[in-house]
Amino acid sequence: MLMRQFFERESSTYTYLLADQGEAILIDPVLDMAPMLAGLLEQLGLALKYAVDTHVHADHVTALGRLREQTGCKTLMGSQSQAACASGFFSEGDTLAVGNLSLEVLYTPGHTDDSHCFYVPSQGWLFTGDTLLIRGTGRTDFQNGDAATQYQSLQRLLALPPETLVYPGHDYKGFTCSTLAEEQRFNPRLQVQDVAAYVELMANLKLPNPKMMDVAVPANRACGKAG
Repeated sequence: MLMRQFFERESSTYTYLLADQGEAILIDPVLDMAPMLAGLLEQLGLALKYAVDTHVHADHVTALGRLREQTGCKTLMGSQSQAACASGFFSEGDTLAVGNLSLEVLYTPGHTDDSHCFYVPSQGWLFTGDTLLIRGTGRTDFQNGDAATQYQSLQRLLALPPETLVYPGHDYKGFTCSTLAEEQRFNPRLQVQDVAAYVELMANLKLPNPKMMDVAVPANRACGKAG
């Protein structure tokens, strides 16, 4: 069994490689890293079974289409993504199997309306995309995001075992991993009293749009191919 974390500097994106018994899955692969990822899979003798995105990204272009061309893998996205290019879709309650590893699909909308997380209970791993970040949460002001909905998604994640390891989709401060207990204690966006306070907090962030948003969103709905 193998789990690797990769960092793409331009968008501060984490990509994850999970493998078991010769089969592999890539979570949130970035287009610029596709050659490196394909080369590593070949070096390690791994067959890429799935390449998946936790949601339609606005800050980088996905490698799903490129990896499918290079490896023959299946590309999967959330059923709400409107991505006709995908080989298939996942939804709440689905399980993705890679060797003997089982990834449970959790629908966690709020950052976007197609946001999902992947939970591996046998290892205590939680891949949170942009729903839960280390000492932060994903913004909720575009792509049908909704702060109240995200608050409920976060409560659902926090109901998992506190020792669960959190592997986020991004980090901007150098963190690589956390736990749910640590985030419950130290994440400032989890210290609010109720959903109304969370909605107010998120409404006052006033963040600029991602620089690549106009390019990345349509490209990612086409599995990484610009129109």
